[in-house]
Amino acid sequence: MSNVMDDICYAVRMLVKSPTFTTVAVLTLALSIGANAAIFSIVYGTLLQPMPYPYPNELVMLWSKPNGDRNMVSPGEFADWKHNSSVFQDMYAWTGTEFNLATPGAAPEVVYSLRVTPDAYRTLGERPFLGRDFLPEDGEVGKEHVVILTHKLWARRFGADGSIVGRQIRLDGEFYTIVGVLPPGTGDRGVDDLSVPLAFKGNEIDYEHHSLFVTGRLRPGVSLAQAQADMNVVAQSIAAVHPRSNENWSVSVEPMHNDFLPGTTRNELWLFFGAVGFVSLIACANVANLMLARTATREREIVIRSVAGASRLRILRQFLTESLMLAIVGGAAGIGIAKAILKGILVMIPVDTLPPEADVRLNLPVLLFMLAAAILSAVLFGIGPALQASSLNINNSLKGGGRSTLAPRSRRLRRVLVVMEFALAFCLLIGAGLAIRSFWNLTSQDRGIRTDHVVTFRLLTLPRRFANSSQITAYFGQILSSVAAVPGVMHTAVSVNLPMRSALRVPFTIVGRPASELGSRPVVGLNVVTPGYFQTFRIRIDRGRAFNDQDVAGRAPVAVVNEAFVRHYLANADPLAQVVSVRQLDPVAMKWDPPVARQIVGVFHDVRNQGPRQTDVPEMDVPFWQAPGPIVWMAVRTSGNPSSLLKDISAAVQSVDSDLPLNQVRTMDQIVSLSLADDRWVVALYAGFGVAALLLAVIGVYGVISYSVEQQTPEIGIRMALGAEPPDMLRVIVGEGLGLAGIGVVIGLAAALALTRLMSSSLFGLSRNDPATFVGTAILLMAATVAGCLVPARRAIRVDPMVALRYE
Repeated sequence: MSNVMDDICYAVRMLVKSPTFTTVAVLTLALSIGANAAIFSIVYGTLLQPMPYPYPNELVMLWSKPNGDRNMVSPGEFADWKHNSSVFQDMYAWTGTEFNLATPGAAPEVVYSLRVTPDAYRTLGERPFLGRDFLPEDGEVGKEHVVILTHKLWARRFGADGSIVGRQIRLDGEFYTIVGVLPPGTGDRGVDDLSVPLAFKGNEIDYEHHSLFVTGRLRPGVSLAQAQADMNVVAQSIAAVHPRSNENWSVSVEPMHNDFLPGTTRNELWLFFGAVGFVSLIACANVANLMLARTATREREIVIRSVAGASRLRILRQFLTESLMLAIVGGAAGIGIAKAILKGILVMIPVDTLPPEADVRLNLPVLLFMLAAAILSAVLFGIGPALQASSLNINNSLKGGGRSTLAPRSRRLRRVLVVMEFALAFCLLIGAGLAIRSFWNLTSQDRGIRTDHVVTFRLLTLPRRFANSSQITAYFGQILSSVAAVPGVMHTAVSVNLPMRSALRVPFTIVGRPASELGSRPVVGLNVVTPGYFQTFRIRIDRGRAFNDQDVAGRAPVAVVNEAFVRHYLANADPLAQVVSVRQLDPVAMKWDPPVARQIVGVFHDVRNQGPRQTDVPEMDVPFWQAPGPIVWMAVRTSGNPSSLLKDISAAVQSVDSDLPLNQVRTMDQIVSLSLADDRWVVALYAGFGVAALLLAVIGVYGVISYSVEQQTPEIGIRMALGAEPPDMLRVIVGEGLGLAGIGVVIGLAAALALTRLMSSSLFGLSRNDPATFVGTAILLMAATVAGCLVPARRAIRVDPMVALRYE
């Protein structure tokens, strides 16, 4: 133990004696370990950490699957699943909604809510922080006006009032009694602010309206395969009783953990973890280079210690101890850096990218990871210098007359490390280049709309305030007329969905063709729009016409479809001669009515209604005046800056309905930007890793060339004295750096060709082996190498030959 303490004390003294070396090495390691810890926090919190519920492996999601595609669940299916399945302790259904929340003394606001069957929190194993859980009778119609608040809403809106239970609030104009408050944690990381019971009226328990998510808890000891087999039997029995709606529909039982996390996001998180690992390897190579140079200058010290009786093992241990001390200090400093990097990444990550169960923070597992990373780093960057120091030949060193015998071996090893740095940097830069070019393709694509001078907002009205569809059309007709009268407004539109946002997908048939059962029909993205929709967004009509003011209730039902619909379903037919049959939503009862046959009157240019990555998606629009809805989006095209008219537009809306707020007010440019948010943070991380790798590689080649020039100063002097011109020496020195970079690029090329397979699913509009990206990255690395070599090369050619000959 005393020897270990002696090694530690000696290591501390040696590091303190070299403040420049120690500072550079510690900062490099702190950045490396901190970046690793930040990314690992996200990977661990999202992918590895168990969900924060009791026995989380028992929790599963259940999905309807028409023709193998995962879909939401109908109320009838949920009721049958819950009643007939024998492998679940419990099962609950849930869906999302929005409310206008009003409380005394505060402005009304729109809040997001979950509608859950009363056994939801009991199934999850989550107990209220205040008050009680939902009771079974809370799920009965007429008794469902109770609410449980999330901890964040309780603190923000109600000042963390401990006596809140039993108080009433107004949601959409109706009184609800607060019965509980959720504990802090999972509920606060999602977008939802509260939850209310989900109660089904008798006519709502159908098999066609798929609007529910279903979560279940398996009985102890029941495997996923057993649960799937049980539910297959239940699904077959439902299809036998309800063939029209459920034929060819199956059930999928899936682990709840990350069931909503897209596979692309999962791959990207692992890719980020691998990328930051590459950055760490480059950092370790740089620190190893520093230590090799420092070891060569400590040859006299090593000889003296060896002569004094220190064994090779003792010298090896001493140098590894110094490496470990550097890594531990770097790791400690990396905690603060990890917090800063993690905070920055979480700010960039769009809401709902990570599941609410993901507890992303620097917890104990992350700190243990940092300790392990520090120890591993110490071994990686310390073992080479330590072995070199411990294998010093004392006799050769004493015969060297003061010339270092470690320098030649150090130089060879440093070159190998630089080659490795360039290979890793090439891989990271290829990843960054592909991500950047993919993002450029996304931002420069034809979206099918003009986004300039358009502001949008959501209007949340209550279905029950209208007795029939005519009242809805009259109400929104007044709003459109009022807003259109605002000076500076050019066009206005009301629609159920906006461009660049996911559209409702419904089954349809083409009249005159064989009709399959409902569960086997193709689906189409459906939007309901007023006639001004196409002018407001500047959507091009390629064939036929758009809607007009004559397309109202009582007139012939019509529809327009996009080019993708024609390509998929009407490739060999005249689309304007076709009739499609599609379901229509009852806007008052909020349930599906029987299908309506609609004449196709126009074909419009493809619009990215399913998001920027979704191409060739069939879409259908129907007139709002023929199929109105109470909850809509409104879009306004202005002649100038739309933000300057928001006050007047809001006043125009509230002149029709003083209680109707403008919700989610955004320009169309902002909506497009939000649609690209998932790709933007991915590109930012890849670019950050690439830049870090490039800088570290340049620093590495700079260090190697500088050291090489210093060691070859006498040789350079002789060459200059014999008549070598400065440009000749410049080419030799820069050529040495380019040679190292070239070998690294060749090695990195082979690795990159293999690793880019993992990025294929996240790329848009280019191949993973895109030649332009590979060639451009190689040129960039070579240019950076030249820049890194120029400083030591210029310093070398300015040396006076006589001074160089007397160098030693």
